[in-house]
Order: sequence, then structure tokens, then C-alpha cells
Amino acid sequence: DDELQTDGNRSGHFRNGDLGLAPTNEEVIRIIAAQLAEIGDQFDKEIQERVVNGLVQHFLNENLSNEEISRHMSRVVRELIQAIPSDMEQEKAMLVLAMVLTKKIVNTVPSLLRRVFDTTVNYMNQQFHNYIVEMVSA
Repeated sequence: DDELQTDGNRSGHFRNGDLGLAPTNEEVIRIIAAQLAEIGDQFDKEIQERVVNGLVQHFLNENLSNEEISRHMSRVVRELIQAIPSDMEQEKAMLVLAMVLTKKIVNTVPSLLRRVFDTTVNYMNQQFHNYIVEMVSA
């Protein structure tokens, strides 16, 4: 239930509604996941620790709503996309950055897993729903 998968397996689901995906070839999804993981590894090296620590502080602040944290995460992703040179589609790069930031935050403070995961899934559903549907359907 709500597992964070990084190996391309589809064991989790999106909490705030189904993505509306038609049945797809599992191999295609594994290939997409492998490509995203490779991109993530490249981005992982570029993200500075202070950026992660700033996000950690927002997640630790119990007075901030998930919506406020999601807006902050969106700002950080937009700032990083400007700073990290990339020749790929902006949506794909932003999606991967959100996932890499999630991994880095949880590695820094594992107790934040549930809050970070839920916020990231909501952020991805709001910002990249159509892109994810198109990517998996292609």
C-alpha cells in the first residue's frame, strides 16, 4: 500500500484518483522507469545539500499545510530546472527532479517518508497528470 518504488514496479497507486490509464504493457512501463531512474541519477549529483535541507525544514514545520509545502516544492523544482542544464522535455525533467528531491529528503530524514510521499504524489498529480498519461500511453 503506497510503496515508493524506484525499480519500475507498479505496486503503488495514486491516492487522489486513478490516473485513468488504459491497460499498458508492463515492459513499456519498466523501460520508462529505467530511463527516469537514469536521468534521476544524473540530477542527483547536481542537487546541493542546502536545497534538500531547506525542503526538509518545510516538511518538519508542522504549521505548514501540505498545500503550502507542495507550492514550495514546486518553486524549488522550477528553480532547479533553470540551474540544471538539460536537453530533455521540461515536464520530464521536472517530474524526475520531484522524485529525486523526494528520495533525498527521505534519505536525510526517514521519519518524513509518509508526508513527503503524499505531498509528492499530490504535486505530481496536479502538475504532471496529463504528461504521465501521455508518456505511459505512447
